Amino acid sequence: MNESVQNSSVQRESWLNLGRIVKALELVQDAIVICLCIGLFCFMVLQIRTMFLSMLPPIHSHVVTADILSLLILVELFRLLIIYLQEQRVSIGVAVEVSIVSVLREVIVRGVLETNWTQVLAACAFLLVLGTLMILRVWLPPTFEGIDPEHQVSKRATNRIPKEVLTSNSSKN
Repeated sequence: MNESVQNSSVQRESWLNLGRIVKALELVQDAIVICLCIGLFCFMVLQIRTMFLSMLPPIHSHVVTADILSLLILVELFRLLIIYLQEQRVSIGVAVEVSIVSVLREVIVRGVLETNWTQVLAACAFLLVLGTLMILRVWLPPTFEGIDPEHQVSKRATNRIPKEVLTSNSSKN
């Protein structure tokens, strides 16, 4: 019975060639991320142009500050995409940093005194949660530095199955 199940799974795997399909999908995903990187880079160049044009007299410091903070957010997003291409994962730390800078940009651009108190309170709560995530990230185990927990669990399960099959076959004989 087990041999027929294994034979059918081997036939299905050879028919579908799951490994090749997964690699093709990963290549498509990498191509999409590369296109996002190129588009984001072009947008950053346009943002720098806009920023320099806003520095011409008359200078509006409010607009210049907003442009600089927007450019910093774009740089962090670019860094997030580069890390994804290198490590095939989204960096929690960089994502949290982008979120923090984005919230602070909105607070600075709008002005704390001109913003509704409920929005300021919500922004403070959100920043508190993001700060907590940054602190907790330090104590999280490194799962992507050559250690793949899913792979280890499947490896243990694969090693366990032949032992169970051998045990059940020897007890039947």
